[in-house]
Amino acid sequence: MSTLSGRVLATFPAAVVVLIINEQEELLLLNHPTRPGLWEPVNGAMDAHETVLEAALREVQEEAGREIRVRPLGVAHVSTFTYDANVTHFIGITYLMAYEGGEVIPGDDMQGSQILWWPLANWENNPRQLIPPLDQPWLLERVKELYRLWYNRPPVPLQRPLGQTRNKYEMPEARENVSAGEKLGE
Repeated sequence: MSTLSGRVLATFPAAVVVLIINEQEELLLLNHPTRPGLWEPVNGAMDAHETVLEAALREVQEEAGREIRVRPLGVAHVSTFTYDANVTHFIGITYLMAYEGGEVIPGDDMQGSQILWWPLANWENNPRQLIPPLDQPWLLERVKELYRLWYNRPPVPLQRPLGQTRNKYEMPEARENVSAGEKLGE
């Protein structure tokens, strides 16, 4: 892919791995009937023209159902991996979300899956087979610490609601509370 100025850029397919954690610090895992014994969090490939957050929220709805409510906390890790012989470089973005309520009903991609809330405190004694990158103990420890750090902070807006754009004359949200004099440069 080339920019308008002629700079050549590498392009890679990308996927999101969405880690949904509840207040008991348990991670939502699903076990698809066609992959017995393999437990995985919500995950999937990004569609063209999606933001990372849009892809993560779409995958949550597709795999955990429309009833679940989550609060995006942030990206916990980014890595590259080989998907298969044809796709040797794939970007994996691990996104952390807090479970806010609602029933988990495996949707389209994961219909018929078993669900499990797996305690992160037990990652050392994991009898389950987890998909990469969750097979890395350091990542599970990082996720637990990030969840504690981010969950206890007041929520901040991550982006405008999808489909809304700011006009060029609108003040940024961070500056809306300044006085009228400051806005005019006084």
